[in-house]
Amino acid sequence: MRHAGDVSAHLDAVVLAGGAATRMGGVDKPGLTIAGHTLLEHVADTVRAYDPRAGVTVVGPDRERPRATYVREDPPGAGPVPALRAGLPTVRAPWCALLAADLPYLSPDHLTALARAAETGDGAVLVDASGREQWLTGLWRTETLRGALDAYTGRSLYGLLTPLAPVPVPLTGGPVSFDVDTPEALERARADLEDDSGA
Repeated sequence: MRHAGDVSAHLDAVVLAGGAATRMGGVDKPGLTIAGHTLLEHVADTVRAYDPRAGVTVVGPDRERPRATYVREDPPGAGPVPALRAGLPTVRAPWCALLAADLPYLSPDHLTALARAAETGDGAVLVDASGREQWLTGLWRTETLRGALDAYTGRSLYGLLTPLAPVPVPLTGGPVSFDVDTPEALERARADLEDDSGA
C-alpha cells in the first residue's frame, strides 16, 4: 500500500529512446514489437501500471504511441547525458525513473523494488547477474539528480550517477539479458514473453 510521502507515492519517468542501436543494425529499436506492443510502449505502460499519475517523457523522435511528452537532445543522438538534460526539465514528481526504451522484462515489481531501496538514499539501480549496474533502470530523487546534472561536465552516466551512491537492487531469477541490445536478445525475449502472453 502506498502512503503520502513514500518514495512509491509518485514518480515521473524519463525514457531514453534516441540511440543509434548499432548492435541491432541501426533499426528503430524502441519500435520493435514483442507480444503485440513496441518495446517503448511496454516501458511506458509499466511505469503507468506502477503509478497511474506518472508523467512519461520520451527523449527521442515523436511517435503516435505511447502517449507521452516527446523531447529531443541537442544534437539528436548525442548520448545519454545530453538526453537526460533534455528530459529532466519535464519531471515534476519528487522521484524520477530513468529508463531505457528496450526493457521488455521490466515490471511494476521492479519499480517497487527500486522504490523501497531508494528510501534509504538518493537513488537505486538494478544490478544484473554479472554485477553490473544497469544505469538506465534506476530511480532517483529528482532534486538530487537535477543538482548532479547541473554540476556535471562529462558525458557518461557512470560518471554522473556513481557519486550519488545508489542502492544496488540485484536482479534475481530473471533473464540473462534484461534489455535488448542484439538480435539474439530480441529473439529470446520474444520466445519468453510471447509464449507467456499467449501471443
